[in-house]
Amino acid sequence: MKHLPWWPCSPHPAAAGLVYIADLHDAEVRRSKWRIKSKLTRKLGSVSFLVNMKRQAAPTTTPPTDLQAHLGYWLRIVSNAVSQSFARKVEAEGVTVAEWVFLRVLYGGEGLSPSLLAERMGMTRGAISKLADRLVEKRLVSRETSSVGRRGQLLTLRPAARELVPRLAELADQNDVAFFGTLSGDERQRLEHLLRKIALDRELTKPPTD
Repeated sequence: MKHLPWWPCSPHPAAAGLVYIADLHDAEVRRSKWRIKSKLTRKLGSVSFLVNMKRQAAPTTTPPTDLQAHLGYWLRIVSNAVSQSFARKVEAEGVTVAEWVFLRVLYGGEGLSPSLLAERMGMTRGAISKLADRLVEKRLVSRETSSVGRRGQLLTLRPAARELVPRLAELADQNDVAFFGTLSGDERQRLEHLLRKIALDRELTKPPTD
């Protein structure tokens, strides 16, 4: 029997093997490219996620409020000016603001114990004792033994202090007029009402002594 030539009806066995190997190589190359592409996609996704997280967590860049936008700023300016002006006035009379408050509280309740005076002024017994020592030395206050139990002490005003307190109160009135005289009667009442409301809300009962 005569053999027919192998070409072109069927591939030569050696050529078929080469084609098969080439196909395997191409398939492996495609798989490698796919794996690299998948890794890159995952990395890009992670980077994008982190960038978005940083953007969301970034602090706001809103500038801080201006100093003069705070109500407390204006209250402090006025309060400092009022207090310093009054301090100079009473110091010209030979007492400090704290001593003036001490005398005024004592003026309204003659013969008070140091503990009761400390409670009304919102101060410690030690601070009251130091103030009392200074005023005793200035001959404005005297210490007397309590008639109840003969143990405690009572603080009383001396005649010089009784004459001084009304003068100091007049200076306080003059100081108010100097700073708040620019307000109308209604404005002053509203301002006092608002300040009292804030003081009540914050339970501010201690008289200012400086």
